[in-house]
Amino acid sequence: MAGNRDDDAARVQDLATLVRRAARLWPERRALRFDQHDLDYTFAEIDGLTDRYAAVLHALGIGYGDRIALVFDNRPDYPLLWLGAAKIGAAVVPVNPRYSVRELSRLLDHADPALVVTCADYLDLVLESSNGGRRVAVTAAADRPGAIVLDDVDVAPGVAPGGAAYPETLANIQYTSGTTGHPKGCMLSHGYWTTMVRKYADGFPHLGPDDVLLTAQPFYYLDPQWSLAACLLVGSSLVVLDRFHPTTFWEKVRTYRVTYLYCIGMMPTLLLRQPERPTDRVHSLRAVACSGIPRDLHAALEERFGVPWYEGFGMTETGGDLRVLPDDHDELVGTGCVGRPNPHREARIVDEQGAPVPRGATGELILRGAGMMDGYYKDEAATRAVFRSGWFHTGDLARMDGLGRVYITGRLKDMARRSGENIALNEVEAVLCSSASVGQAACVPVPDDVRGEEVHAFLVLDGAAPEAATLAEIVAHANANLAPFKVPRYWSFLDRLPLTPSQRVAKEKLRAMAVAAFDRTTGEHVRLGPPSAVPDLVAERADG
Repeated sequence: MAGNRDDDAARVQDLATLVRRAARLWPERRALRFDQHDLDYTFAEIDGLTDRYAAVLHALGIGYGDRIALVFDNRPDYPLLWLGAAKIGAAVVPVNPRYSVRELSRLLDHADPALVVTCADYLDLVLESSNGGRRVAVTAAADRPGAIVLDDVDVAPGVAPGGAAYPETLANIQYTSGTTGHPKGCMLSHGYWTTMVRKYADGFPHLGPDDVLLTAQPFYYLDPQWSLAACLLVGSSLVVLDRFHPTTFWEKVRTYRVTYLYCIGMMPTLLLRQPERPTDRVHSLRAVACSGIPRDLHAALEERFGVPWYEGFGMTETGGDLRVLPDDHDELVGTGCVGRPNPHREARIVDEQGAPVPRGATGELILRGAGMMDGYYKDEAATRAVFRSGWFHTGDLARMDGLGRVYITGRLKDMARRSGENIALNEVEAVLCSSASVGQAACVPVPDDVRGEEVHAFLVLDGAAPEAATLAEIVAHANANLAPFKVPRYWSFLDRLPLTPSQRVAKEKLRAMAVAAFDRTTGEHVRLGPPSAVPDLVAERADG
C-alpha cells in the first residue's frame, strides 16, 4: 500500500487508538473537510479536538459505559463528539434530527442517555422531546435557556481525561427500523468499526493516503462514520456534503478530486437524470460503491461517467458483508448481484428450517463472522430471533450461484425503503390507527423509479365519515407524528381489509390490487397496482 502507513494497523481494535495513531502518522494531512461550512481538519487537529470533547464530557460526569445522544445534521460536532466519547469509553446514540417530538421522545426513553447533545437548530425539538426530564447540552450558546453550553465548560487545555476503550467496548447504539415495530438499537462495539473498515484497506478498493472519499449521507447513518474510520486507518481524506444535491454533486466530485465514494437509494437515478455535460467523465474517481444499483441503469451509469460502479450488501446489524470485486465486475453489470462474502464473513442461503438450499435456489440469506452487532439494546427477544445457531438471519430472500455469488431476490421484512430510509410499516400503521377517523390501516411498499419505494396506505374508516373531508385530517395527523419520509405518499380507502385464515392482513392481496389512490405529492388520483394491471404506471409517475 502506498504512503507511510505502519504495519500495526491490524492490531488497532478501538476508535481511540485509531485517532491517536492517525495523528502520529499523518499529523498535518487533511483528514476531514465539511463543504457547507468550509472547514478543514488535519489528523492532529481531530486528535486535539476529540481530546477536548472527551474532557468536556468527563467534566459533565460522562464516563465508561455511559450513553450520550447526538442530534445533528452534517456538521463537525457529530464526528468530534463521537470520537471524543469513544476516548472515554462512552457510547453515542445517533439521532435523526428529522424525527418528530413523539418519535424522538420514544427513542430517548428507550436509550435513556445520560446527556443529549445538539446544536441551536434542533434545541427546541430536543427540549420538547426531553420534557425537562433529561440533561441537554448545546455545542454553542443559543438564545433559549435550558441547556448546558459545551463551549463554556471549563477544562484544562491539552489534557485528555483518563479512560480506556477495548474491542468489546460499546461505541454506538445505532437505531434502525429493522423489520417490524419501533426502531431497534443495534449495539455496535469498537471492534465492529475496526473490523468493518479494515477490509477497505486490506482488500478492494485498497484505500490509502492518496485517496479522497466523499459522502452526502447524514452522519447519523453508518456511511459517514465508517468512511471517517477508514480514513483514520489509512490516512485518506473525507469530504462531507450537507446532503445530496444531484445538480451539483458531480461538480463536488471534480472539485475535491474524489477517488472513491459510496451511493445509496435514489442517488444513481437522479444523477443520470441530470443534463449530460462534457465534464461528466472529467474526474479522479477510480471506483463507486453502491447498494441497490438499478439493474437497468448500471451500464448507463458506467458509460456516462466513465467509472466502474460496484454493488455490495451490508446491514447496520452486520456491517459490510458482501461485495462485487473487480474480477467479477464486468460479468455482473446489470445483474443485481451483490457479490461474494468479505474475508471476515460467511454467507448461506437456507430454507425455513435453516437448512442450506441447493445453489441457484431461493431462500433466506444468513450471515456469520466477526464484526457484527452485539445484539439489540434492551431487546433480548429480538436478538434471539435474528441470531440463531450462530448465524444472523437477514430476512432477505436470495440465491447463490455456483461461484458463491449472491443475488438478492426479495425480502421477508414488512418494511419499505424510501430514498435510503428504512420505514417500519407497522409503526406507520399504528400512527394512522391512532387517528380518530381510522378504524383499520395497512401499508405496503410501492416501487418507485426515483425513490426506490413509496408507501401506499389502505384505510378503513371508523364510521361513515366522508373520505375527502377526512383524508386531510389523517394526513395532518401523520405529519405531526411521523418523520416526513415515513408519511405515505398514496392513500386508498376500502370497506374492509383482506385477511388471511389466521386473521392477519393479507398484504400480498393488497399489493396485487389495481386500485384508485390519492397521491398527496401531486394532488391527483392515480391507479396503482401490479404492472400487468397498470401498464402505464411508471409513465404516469415518472416525475413524482
